[in-house]
Amino acid sequence: MATTKPAPPPNTLTLTTATTTSPSPPPTSTQSPTQTPNPTMLKQIHRIKSHPTLTPYRRRVYLALLSIPAGRWTTYSALATHLHSSARAIGTAMRTNPFAPDVPCHRVLSADGGLGGYMGAGPASGHANLERKRAMLEEEGVGFEWVAAGSSKGRTKGGDGRWRAKGECFVNFPSF
Repeated sequence: MATTKPAPPPNTLTLTTATTTSPSPPPTSTQSPTQTPNPTMLKQIHRIKSHPTLTPYRRRVYLALLSIPAGRWTTYSALATHLHSSARAIGTAMRTNPFAPDVPCHRVLSADGGLGGYMGAGPASGHANLERKRAMLEEEGVGFEWVAAGSSKGRTKGGDGRWRAKGECFVNFPSF
């Protein structure tokens, strides 16, 4: 009578070249980074919630900005839709962001993925700030393409055109 090998217990992986089993990796989490905040994010949340001069609206904007993962981007209008606001009000709140770049307003772009505007935390202005915004996003893994257009907003390459982000707009904002 031949004996059969029992099936490996669940959550194990049998290696064909080895005689032992090792645990299989845990399933990939579908949670967004905001559902399991890291210590740095928790510190930023505390700074935002305890800031003495922020209006409740600006607090909501800055907390929503924290939910945009590095390497992703959203638009003023997507953020405005989430907060039941206007894109202009979002831009105003970001222009006065006292936590930049830790609270990442650089991850918010115009409706077509163009750079839009950026005040940054430094003394530079105009095209230098847009270059800084694009560089910060590229460091995080956002790709850009040069799009020929008549608009000079976001133009930094020369000639008529502007940079536009590749990829999909982030819209998975949590409720705070």
